[in-house]
Amino acid sequence: MKIKSILSEISEPFQPLRNKVFARVYLSQTISLLGDAITWVGLALLAYQFGKEKTAVILATALTLRVIAFIIFSPFAGVLADRLDRKRILYTTHFIRMGLVGLLPFVTAEWQIYVLVFLMNVFNAFFSPTFRSVIPQIVDKKWYRQAIGLSAATYQLLGVLGPGLAGILAVWLGAKEIFLVDAATFIIAGILLLTLPKGHLLASREAIPSNQPTTWQDMVKGAQLLFGQRYIRFALFIELVSAMAGAFILVNTIYLVKDGLDQADRQYGWVMAAFGIGAAVAAFLSGTLDKTKSRKISLALGAVILCLAVTGANYLGFSLLLVFWIFAGFGQSLAEIPSETLIGENISDNEQGKVYGSHFAFSHLWWAISYPIAGFFGTTLPERDFLVGGTVAFSLFLIVFMVFRPRKNPEKIAKEINRT
Repeated sequence: MKIKSILSEISEPFQPLRNKVFARVYLSQTISLLGDAITWVGLALLAYQFGKEKTAVILATALTLRVIAFIIFSPFAGVLADRLDRKRILYTTHFIRMGLVGLLPFVTAEWQIYVLVFLMNVFNAFFSPTFRSVIPQIVDKKWYRQAIGLSAATYQLLGVLGPGLAGILAVWLGAKEIFLVDAATFIIAGILLLTLPKGHLLASREAIPSNQPTTWQDMVKGAQLLFGQRYIRFALFIELVSAMAGAFILVNTIYLVKDGLDQADRQYGWVMAAFGIGAAVAAFLSGTLDKTKSRKISLALGAVILCLAVTGANYLGFSLLLVFWIFAGFGQSLAEIPSETLIGENISDNEQGKVYGSHFAFSHLWWAISYPIAGFFGTTLPERDFLVGGTVAFSLFLIVFMVFRPRKNPEKIAKEINRT
């Protein structure tokens, strides 16, 4: 019996794959994520060709343009997901991105990289919220948490393995030819999207009034629903804590490993792999670790683990840093994954698209705020940057927990008092 119970726990995160429609969506996501990894490795190699001294500037600018595109366009994309055929949005934006990727091998100037990266992520801003709003429609509520966890875990794993696979392809094929492989992944994922049954991906029309609101009104409503639901609001601000600590990891780990610990590129890869592995483990387990309605326990625990792991990084040797970064990745997944699940569970079907779009914008806004802060302290206080970053993030967590944590309704508290 114990063996059956253990096997059941292990297989639980994969149960949503028994749903054939979700399995198809999940496979298309996996192939698309691999393509994204190839895109960014190819961009790094392409940037290097414009001059070694410009590589960091080009990639930093491209990353900033990516976040800006998400912030500006994803709320509008979420509104369209509630009004239009979601399947059509998915395959249309997907194939447009494929066409833009196909232009990258022909880039001859730095500005062309910026234009293509911005446009790719404009359409990614339409694709991603729509994709997320589809999952609650095709997965039984019983397995919804597991479906989100599996999707997030795959994202984390390919974040670690994808660049390595892309690097191998780049060695074999070359910097520009790798984009042709990238386009091929888009084609395969696009075919899978085209075969999805249309009936499963239509937004619910039951609650839409006859006098349909304007796009701007819908965008505002998406933000109001996002901040108006107490469970989702708490999760969203925990994501701000996660972004603050996570930005220090993404921006400053390279200097810590190579200059602070005097290690090579390979060791840096191991450290970031440890972070990704921790994040993937938490993502797989997220559906079973905290089954409360608010996810308050896992959200708070994840934020605390992440902040503590970051705070001590400046004072660790290489081996201990590997361990701490596993915990950091574990904490970040616990702090970030519940938001999407809470939206699916607490927002009606016909409103989910606009709320996912608003969430996509605000969650990336947190990173847009955090990146410059991490860069500033990494430049001015390189020997104590993680100590400062962890302290700032933990202070932010205390504020968020005190102000935004979900509390019991006064009526429920009164009933409990009367019972005692």
